[in-house]
Amino acid sequence: MNDLKLLFLREPRRTLAVAESLTSGHLQALIGAISGASEFFVGGITAYTLDQKVRHLGVERTAAMEVDCVSDGIARQMARGACALFGSDVGLATTGYAEPAPAHGVASPFAFWAIARRREDNTYRFRSGRIVCAGMSRTSVQTTVAQAVLAELCVELA
Repeated sequence: MNDLKLLFLREPRRTLAVAESLTSGHLQALIGAISGASEFFVGGITAYTLDQKVRHLGVERTAAMEVDCVSDGIARQMARGACALFGSDVGLATTGYAEPAPAHGVASPFAFWAIARRREDNTYRFRSGRIVCAGMSRTSVQTTVAQAVLAELCVELA
């Protein structure tokens, strides 16, 4: 975890914000546990519902409704929204299903994650992916996804 701190504090220094849904604060807790996190971590939000994703993160309502707020595109919008909400250089986001949801055709838990990096011209560069968590409990999915996203962030910043 201290590798993450070092990656943020090297030149050019960057700041980080988080937008969570599926991980319900697990990602923010892992980042906040890093000694010296206050030097780069500016804040986070857990936006569980469509209305909160739209209101706080600027997620496009129609696009989100079509996919029950769970897609690569929605994760990217959430990551960009975290940057905008907190004024950060980098945004992380997670969205998905922490357990099967037969009503939505989801047999196995999975998550989409995204990293948004603000460029000097205020456009964004994105990196994103999907994590399948077959057979895991709800809390194991949340922990696994949070840890995987931090590992992806380290790869992105290296």
